[in-house]
Amino acid sequence: MTVREMSASDTPALAAHAGGGDTSPPARPRSRRRRGLGWSGRLEVLLLAGPAVIFFVGFVILPVLMAAYYGFFRWSGFGPATDFVGLKNYITIFSDQNFQSALLHNAFIVVMSLVLQGPIAIGLALLLNRKMRGQSVIRVLIFVPYVIAEVVVGTGFSLLLSTNGAANGMLDKLGLGSLTQDWLADPAIAIWTLMAILTWKYVGFAVILFLAGLQGIPEELYEAAAIDGASYWQIQRQIALPLLAPTLRIWAFLSIIGALQLFDLVYIIWGQYVSSVAGTNTMAIYMVVTGRNAGNFGYGNAVAVVIFVISLVVALFYQRFVLRRDTAGAITERGVQ
Repeated sequence: MTVREMSASDTPALAAHAGGGDTSPPARPRSRRRRGLGWSGRLEVLLLAGPAVIFFVGFVILPVLMAAYYGFFRWSGFGPATDFVGLKNYITIFSDQNFQSALLHNAFIVVMSLVLQGPIAIGLALLLNRKMRGQSVIRVLIFVPYVIAEVVVGTGFSLLLSTNGAANGMLDKLGLGSLTQDWLADPAIAIWTLMAILTWKYVGFAVILFLAGLQGIPEELYEAAAIDGASYWQIQRQIALPLLAPTLRIWAFLSIIGALQLFDLVYIIWGQYVSSVAGTNTMAIYMVVTGRNAGNFGYGNAVAVVIFVISLVVALFYQRFVLRRDTAGAITERGVQ
């Protein structure tokens, strides 16, 4: 068959053969449809998540809602709440100078916890991340204060730092009697005493957390930097600390929330009345004193709601502006439906 005898219908096929490809339009990709969970899958989710949801609603959501409800009443804690006062409890809270001072103390504790515990924990973590003798023993000794019950810590320091306690007695024995102080009752010193106790108690948790973050850094990065001639401190500053930043931000978040809700150590060491005089009063202490001890559980519930809202707002802002870069990579986009 000659070229002239070829039909027009054969031309595209020959052109495609000569060009080595197919000129037909590409097939449209089939849309992938997500299959819904079957009854077995739904039952599995219900069995696994159901108990956790029930406990969360019963022990977190429901108490918060009940506290918000009783915060609108003057309630003695017995019988139904009938004396409705509206927003009076909340107005009283924010106009009370004792609550304002307690809020400032909590803010001071938040800032100083980050300033004191952070550098100490980072330094100890970098030190313990190196191979050295007794490394495991030192790690345990640093972490021990964190696992000791707050009651034991508070009782021990209240005896140690009292006016006639072992701390002042040791200073007298060493001929340093001029350095003896009223560590717990002097308003100019008490808040710093509290910060020293908090640092001793909780720095171990930060050290263990930072060590876990450091050990997650690949060794190849350290080796490559050492081959390029970087010193030990340059490696730590340029590699270890930047890669430790996500762990540092998580620790800071936990430290901030814990400082806003601080209660046990202050209550055990200073008590419910001495803390306000010594300048270590916190919002949680204020809640107990003005709520339960005063027999006004409605007011105490209102204070609890205020503490919850403050903690929630701080947590949301921190997640929005600080943790956003850490959580952005964990969010996956949905595929094309």
